[in-house]
Amino acid sequence: MPIDRNGKDKEKFQQLQAVIDDKKGMPGALMPIMQNAQEIFGYLPIEVQQFIADELNITLSEVYGVATFYAQFVLEPQGEHVIGVCLGTACYVKGSQAVLDKLSEILHCPVGKTTEDGKFTLNATRCLGACGLAPVMMIGDEVYGRLKPDEVEGILAKY
Repeated sequence: MPIDRNGKDKEKFQQLQAVIDDKKGMPGALMPIMQNAQEIFGYLPIEVQQFIADELNITLSEVYGVATFYAQFVLEPQGEHVIGVCLGTACYVKGSQAVLDKLSEILHCPVGKTTEDGKFTLNATRCLGACGLAPVMMIGDEVYGRLKPDEVEGILAKY
């Protein structure tokens, strides 16, 4: 469903306008404005990126370039629970790809997408900093280590 600047999302755009008004003209304002926009909307759809570009008098490609360069920004709505499976070297060697494949199979969801019911978003990530627990996945802030593919269904059941 597209974002509606004058309809149901009008209040969110007003919040974003206040952020832009507060930070406009400051050096390096784009990043904090985009971070605030993502907090307000939950992600950075093209309509929000265009609004930021228009208000800062920069091109949409500048905003999009930042949004796609930094992993902190997401361009699609995220699920209620975001799953990140580490594909860093230690995890990959210990079988994280099989864990990721099993999650994708169970959730009927490709990597980088959200389940149809909006419950889970499945992401492949780089190092999560828990190499000693490889292979590792995170669901929200919860870390699961030394995983085997046959364990993930039980973990998902908690959510």
